[in-house]
Amino acid sequence: MSERTASSKLTGEQLRRFMRDLLNDLRALETMLEEGRIESGVRRIGAEQEMFLIDSSWRPAPKALEVLEKIDDGRFTTELGLFNLEVNLDPLKFGGDCLSRMERQLDELLEKGRQAARAVGADILLVGILPTLRKSDLEIENMTPMPRYHALNDAMNALRGGAYDFHIRGIDELIVRHDSVMLEACNASFQVHFQVGGSEFARLYNIAQAVAGPVLAVSTFSPLLFGRRLWRETRIALFQQSVDTRSSQDHLRERSPRVSFGRSWVDRSVVELYKEDIARFRALIATEPEEDPFLRLARGEAPELKALRLHNGTVYRWNRPCYGVMDGVPHLRIENRVFPAGPTNRDEIANAALWYGLIAELANEHEDIGQVMMFEHALENFETAARHGLGAEFTWLGGEQIRAQKLILERLIPCARRGLQRSGIDAEDIDRYLGVIEGRVSSRMTGSRWVLASLDAMKDGGTAGERANALTAAIFNRQQEAVPAHEWPCARLEEAGGWKNNYLKVEQYMTTDLYTVHGDEPIDLVANLMQWQKIRHVPVEDNQHRLIGLVSYRHLLRLLASGALADRESGIPVSEIMTKDPVTAYPEMSTLEATQLMKEKKVACLPVVKDGRLVGIVTERDFMVIARELLEQRLRE
Repeated sequence: MSERTASSKLTGEQLRRFMRDLLNDLRALETMLEEGRIESGVRRIGAEQEMFLIDSSWRPAPKALEVLEKIDDGRFTTELGLFNLEVNLDPLKFGGDCLSRMERQLDELLEKGRQAARAVGADILLVGILPTLRKSDLEIENMTPMPRYHALNDAMNALRGGAYDFHIRGIDELIVRHDSVMLEACNASFQVHFQVGGSEFARLYNIAQAVAGPVLAVSTFSPLLFGRRLWRETRIALFQQSVDTRSSQDHLRERSPRVSFGRSWVDRSVVELYKEDIARFRALIATEPEEDPFLRLARGEAPELKALRLHNGTVYRWNRPCYGVMDGVPHLRIENRVFPAGPTNRDEIANAALWYGLIAELANEHEDIGQVMMFEHALENFETAARHGLGAEFTWLGGEQIRAQKLILERLIPCARRGLQRSGIDAEDIDRYLGVIEGRVSSRMTGSRWVLASLDAMKDGGTAGERANALTAAIFNRQQEAVPAHEWPCARLEEAGGWKNNYLKVEQYMTTDLYTVHGDEPIDLVANLMQWQKIRHVPVEDNQHRLIGLVSYRHLLRLLASGALADRESGIPVSEIMTKDPVTAYPEMSTLEATQLMKEKKVACLPVVKDGRLVGIVTERDFMVIARELLEQRLRE
């Protein structure tokens, strides 16, 4: 899509023109399929690697444009967030040493990216969701300043008609509201492509759908968002909600989200998917029309189908159909968007090898996968895998109920091995990459399980921010060693770095699990809370979680000394003794600002407020950790 001409502010005439172009492109594709103009008999594979940029404190670094300027390589491109990048690998013929060649190219490209990132004070990390991401990183100023992204955001907001509400429940629960599509920038994936012929598209696409659940279960690496332990692959839930234009008022009407697994098997042709997407999802953005595709077909040329590809880029199927032109020849691909980025390059290629092998072999074994599996079971398998990873139970071929670990080890790895062998993949590569999958499943140590095990090992030490930093640092350090993730030792708290990395901003160490009271509640409740929870400050909030006051231990001492506690049978309301309009901080406030504010105002704590609502609290006690580390550092010197 042209970055200069993309627009979401469509007049009625522009919308009609774009829709006519879109329908014309669809007819042209139907003609190419009918006339056999889509390339067939050729298998190619490819991939797109998304990544995070991080700074020396393990935080997201919004430096994508600076890094791209240093790289000067057209295979690298922007993503929605300024702390994201994407690189496109070259397509390869499927056979021989293509898998190891893909890994080598990925190594080379990422090293090129790392050198450019280091030149501007950043580095590259591969992970599905960056553990150190915070909601404050998702403000609009961190959106890549290109028309495409702002047009998409404007269009989504217009359709949504308000803020986006996110609710994801796992071990923990996340409920958050955001006013843009920037939460999509929390996700990074490793998207793999498989070229198929026009006449075989439906059969192979359905197989890709059937195996999506098991291949996702074995590849999860995104169990955390904003410090909450959610799904084993939280990307799935987050991405669907981040671009969902449906509202809660639609409960009586069945509507599809723009991110979906699909609604049924494909019967005959890729055109069915495009028709369904055009019918269900209005155009969000448009661009300048290209030459009539039928004129190009008349000249024996392959049309770009610009309108069709643009619309397809705003509908996010987890297995997405793709039309492209290579060396003047049109082709079709299945794009697998299921896999997260990381944990290592070898892990990613192993995931791809499993997927490629399964499609190749199941296509040989089943003329129609829909005859042995209900679509609803494929959908349920996918969603179960996203939630539970290798702990999932699947409904497999013929309705068999089977645990993910048993299915993958006993059925799918041997099946993929046969498919790779049948496709002429080098035996050494088959052993290398499927060996990674086998080791991962046998040990039950996916990337997500490693993250959660590391958190368990650190649960009694440090703050939530320190643990997030330690996870990120450990992922980064172990990625440099290129050892598959199932062999990684757990992250250690000391890998987080010193106080500079962990106490730069208030949001890194503020307490968010708060005990609060309302203004009309008795002061006796405050006294008990302080005793039970061993705290010295209790915020007072209203029903909308707006901060209206603060009660400190000193308030209670003064009240006790005055003898006023015995004056009223009903008790004294909190509102009578609380400090109104207390001094507050905001999450992005630097630690230096916070300490100076506390010193200037002579207060022992700072409630933390965001958008008028109470989100946390910091106290003098929090700064004792910094003081201890500084003292230890000076004494060592």
